[in-house]
Amino acid sequence: MNYGFVKVAAAVPHVKVADCKFNVEKIESLIAVAEGKGVQIIIFPEMSITGYTCGDLFGQQLLLEEAEMALMQILNNTRQLDIISIVGMPVVVNSAVINAAVVIQKGKVLGVAAKTYLPNYKEFYEQRWFTSALQLTTNNVRLCGQIVPIGANLLFETSDTTFGIEICEDLWSTIPPSSSLALQGAEIIFNMSADNEGIGKNNYLCSLISQQSARCIAGYVFSSCGFGESTTDVVFAGNGLIYENGSLLARSERFSMEEQLIISEIDVERIRAERRINTTFAANQANLEDKKAVSIVTEFVNSKELTLTRKFNSHPFVPQGIELNEHCEEVFSIQVAGLAQRLVHTGAKTAVIGISGGLDSTLALLVCVKTFDKLGLSRKGILGITMPGFGTTDRTYHNAIDLMKSLGISIREISIKDACIQHFKDIEHDVNVHDVTYENSQARERTQILMDVANQTWGMVIGTGDLSELALGWATYNGDHMSMYGVNASVPKTLVKYLVQWVAENGMDENSKATLLDIVDTPISPELIPADENGEIKQKTEDLVGPYELHDFFLYYFLRFGFRPSKIFYLAKTTFKDMYDEETIKKWLFIFFRRFFNQQFKRSCLPDGPKVGSISISPRGDWRMPSDASSAMWLKEIENL
Repeated sequence: MNYGFVKVAAAVPHVKVADCKFNVEKIESLIAVAEGKGVQIIIFPEMSITGYTCGDLFGQQLLLEEAEMALMQILNNTRQLDIISIVGMPVVVNSAVINAAVVIQKGKVLGVAAKTYLPNYKEFYEQRWFTSALQLTTNNVRLCGQIVPIGANLLFETSDTTFGIEICEDLWSTIPPSSSLALQGAEIIFNMSADNEGIGKNNYLCSLISQQSARCIAGYVFSSCGFGESTTDVVFAGNGLIYENGSLLARSERFSMEEQLIISEIDVERIRAERRINTTFAANQANLEDKKAVSIVTEFVNSKELTLTRKFNSHPFVPQGIELNEHCEEVFSIQVAGLAQRLVHTGAKTAVIGISGGLDSTLALLVCVKTFDKLGLSRKGILGITMPGFGTTDRTYHNAIDLMKSLGISIREISIKDACIQHFKDIEHDVNVHDVTYENSQARERTQILMDVANQTWGMVIGTGDLSELALGWATYNGDHMSMYGVNASVPKTLVKYLVQWVAENGMDENSKATLLDIVDTPISPELIPADENGEIKQKTEDLVGPYELHDFFLYYFLRFGFRPSKIFYLAKTTFKDMYDEETIKKWLFIFFRRFFNQQFKRSCLPDGPKVGSISISPRGDWRMPSDASSAMWLKEIENL
């Protein structure tokens, strides 16, 4: 299986201006290398057969004929190859010269994509030599003895995807041809270009490609002229760029004097999922008017074994590098803004929050503190309640107390032991039986305390549960599952850790910082089972439900893109190959899907809470699923892996 991935390449070959023989040899060589690497579609720069900077030589009969002969040579020498190649050359149509992208496969010309917008300003003079696709009077052209479609509205259908082509300036136009092609089915856009360099231009170009691939919800493969083009007046850096729905997958080295082959895999299945969800995309098809595309079916090719060159972030909810700080600040600000509005609207006098010394309650407390500061309210209006139980350890207890003291909030300590023991007597439950009743009774007792204290103080109970816990149902129904506003409801566990660490390292005093960093290093636990003989946490969540980094990975690709278990398993194997073996990943994948389906009833009645990222499981927002939906199909696929 290829799991929806299409391997593509942007080639930047050596070129000699007006030397078709030399250029063809370089093109053929790169096609052969790409074929050997499993590339399905490869694109070359604008006018790659002749060179883009031929100038008035484009009016020479010899050059035009040699270009067609060179194309014939490529056809002959690649007829045994499955790969689809897109090469640039001048094509004569009814005495007009077209700036064209010629699509070839297995010795055949499949079609000729014509450039629509010819730049004729500053250093560009294309209207001097070429005719726009808008002025074509025919839909077909004879090329290399074959009569093939020509135009700016061609769609090429392969067994794995549908792609379209635009050429250089087309991308820079107000309404690029790729917009129409995408709306009519093109999932990948290829662009052959001859963009020259200038200060700041490359950043603008990358922004343009990123935006267009995002707007079209498509893959975008860009290949531009490099070393060997004339430098009489301009310089070409050899840009090879591959984007997927706004994200850069691979790029060439700029100003390299070596030829380059930039390869990556575009996830067409992901693109299709995005388009299905984004109903605005389909609605735009009404604006197509009479721009009906011509579909061309390519030769069938058996799928090769997939080897991914692109990398996947093991923590997809957590940005990498310099973006992390900015991302944390934005998430935190959204949480604060959400809580601030709710406090102002309700007129609550206090914010009541249970503080356990764990990550989630710590983040919720930090959000409360920042919100009260922003509203100009005294932090004493935040009532932090620590509720020691049978499994509370000294480490988490002292961290909870120390954090509340350092932040200057109101503190209450209410032990739940006696209340729970009385409750066990009332329901005739053996206190030595540490089963689900034993655990959930404690969680519900804590929630009752918080709710009642909120009533006493005209306050609001602030929920601490995070997205990952809610996805797995790792919450006691009508216990910690319930609150009056859940500030962490769409923050995944892998991000909670970074958020707490970010707050610790940005503006906190040394005492608060030390406590926060120790909380970050504390094992995740509900602490509902007594500690071990050394007083350490015995009940570790990740030992019971699995590593949160795996579950967050599964959650992201399941909810964000609707991927099936087999594909998620494949991506997880690739991403976590140095951390977990296949059996371990399969085990936790099964548990994830089983729990996700079985625990939907808890998500169907979640308290309000702000959406902060691309995923939310609010029953009023992103995720509306029947509580009694069957998981059989998903679990069966996992069993068959």
